[in-house]
Amino acid sequence: MKKSILVIALLSICINAFATETKLMVRAKAKDAKFVGSSIGGAHVIVRNTLNGEILAEGNTVGATGNTTLIMKSPHERYTQLSDDKTAGFLAIVDIDEPTLVRVEVLSPVNKKNAQIQASTELWLIPGKDILGDGVVLEIPGFVIDILEPNTHQYISLESIPASGIKITANIVMMCGCPIEKDGIWDSNLMEVRALVQKDGVSFGETVLNNPSQNTFEGTLEVTEAGYYQITVYAYNAKTGNTGVDTINFVVRG
Repeated sequence: MKKSILVIALLSICINAFATETKLMVRAKAKDAKFVGSSIGGAHVIVRNTLNGEILAEGNTVGATGNTTLIMKSPHERYTQLSDDKTAGFLAIVDIDEPTLVRVEVLSPVNKKNAQIQASTELWLIPGKDILGDGVVLEIPGFVIDILEPNTHQYISLESIPASGIKITANIVMMCGCPIEKDGIWDSNLMEVRALVQKDGVSFGETVLNNPSQNTFEGTLEVTEAGYYQITVYAYNAKTGNTGVDTINFVVRG
């Protein structure tokens, strides 16, 4: 028994002795925006061996969202590097002893579960042949939407609702956390933002949400009856194809 254990240990040492450290930079980039980094909690990265599913490396992207002028305002020629040493990324360091097909999976943004998008790709890693610079960049489409008013499962008395209606407020940012505002780099004038409303499981109507200040979208909902209400706020940019959704439920008491 002891002899078998010794043989296994020696084989393991031999295998590791021939493995070569190989580096792979992985980044998540919001569609029509910048890199997903520490300011929004990062993106979660998993690098797997496609043959057996073994996790070779795992962690979150950390760092800044990148250079706004370079990423959003400058034309990009072939081989243009969009990142620098401060730009958010996850450096996967794996030990392999032969060319290995890996699957790179990204869940982003990791701390905003209502907005999370999973993206993946596959590539060959060659022992000792690092992939750095921008590395592997996975695009994350969408918007992060948080409905602030009403809040989840809030009870509102019918008599307390003003004639103008219940105020609906949502916070909306790009998937990297980049700000949205009128005439800004991420221009709310190009975005359609609406609240779709149900009452007791039946369609009740919808209302447009306007953008009075950075990241804030507001509207009102006329309510004259008690019931169980559901609000789904969506954002849509026809120019980029970005979309986002958040839903909450609340109760109006008679």
